[in-house]
Amino acid sequence: MPDLYIRFLAPVLPQTCAQLFQLLDHATQHKVTRIHLMLSSPGGSVFHGLSIYNYLRGAPFETHTYNFGSVDSIGVVIFCAGKRRLSVPHARFLIHPVQFNFQGNASFDEKQLDEHLKSLKIDQENIARVISDTTSKPLHKIEEDMISRTTLSPTQAKDYGLVHDIQSALFPADATLAVIGEPIQSPPPVLLGVTAPTVQAFTRSRDLQVTTGDPGSAA
Repeated sequence: MPDLYIRFLAPVLPQTCAQLFQLLDHATQHKVTRIHLMLSSPGGSVFHGLSIYNYLRGAPFETHTYNFGSVDSIGVVIFCAGKRRLSVPHARFLIHPVQFNFQGNASFDEKQLDEHLKSLKIDQENIARVISDTTSKPLHKIEEDMISRTTLSPTQAKDYGLVHDIQSALFPADATLAVIGEPIQSPPPVLLGVTAPTVQAFTRSRDLQVTTGDPGSAA
């Protein structure tokens, strides 16, 4: 099985990240040479998104990424992992700053708050650096665009350097396809011994609330 197509229609959360890593690990064991990651995501956890990016960049297979709907926030970083990056004609990209989601009645002393602010700054710098390295745009330009909450159409994303090509075709009829994050009425098919449980997706990145045990960065 030289190619594996993965449809990722979900926020970037611990559950969806775990499902993706399971598929990628099994793909490695089965000598898959190319991963096609089809993305439509409102973003989510910076920790998990950066981990996915670094894993795909360091894995022993070639990765192609596709935007087939909306790729927002940390989803843009995952999209940047593709050696080839494609988008359907009717899609969008959103770049915006990192934010912390504090749970419940969380309280922090000065030292803890300073630690969280430093972590947020590092996360934002890492995201900006990934996009800068991908697009060859200056780092300060990416940081300005993040602060401005920049939305790009596929054509604008191509001019920006995020996208290589715009096309409607996503995968061939005989493709080996795995699904992450979509409601499934009947039991999901097993691919390489891995199943994908249901995860609720969101329509806008600002709707997403990260519900981890500790306050975490979201993008």
